[in-house]
Amino acid sequence: MRLLIAMGLATCTLSGCMQDLGSQGDVLARSAAKGVVNNVVASKFPGVDATPVTDCIIDNASGSEILTIAEAAVVGTSQATTDLVVDIAQRPETTRCAASSLLGVTL
Repeated sequence: MRLLIAMGLATCTLSGCMQDLGSQGDVLARSAAKGVVNNVVASKFPGVDATPVTDCIIDNASGSEILTIAEAAVVGTSQATTDLVVDIAQRPETTRCAASSLLGVTL
């Protein structure tokens, strides 16, 4: 029963109800997206501490990109989702953020 309620809430949130939830919807979507991004980072960049890289990717993703990634938490990660995460990871601001987080240097 709890799973059914959670899936209903996630579906509602990811299908456009997030605008009605305001900042709570944003937090929920970002949290769902972080789980997906963390798994992609761990598989695509083995040996890298995924948590700070995940934070940088989420911080540099647009709202619509976060929603697209968060959908994968419900329906499963596709190649398109993985490609989107890798694309965001390769952006200059994301790489600067990751370098700063992982190496302690400011670029």
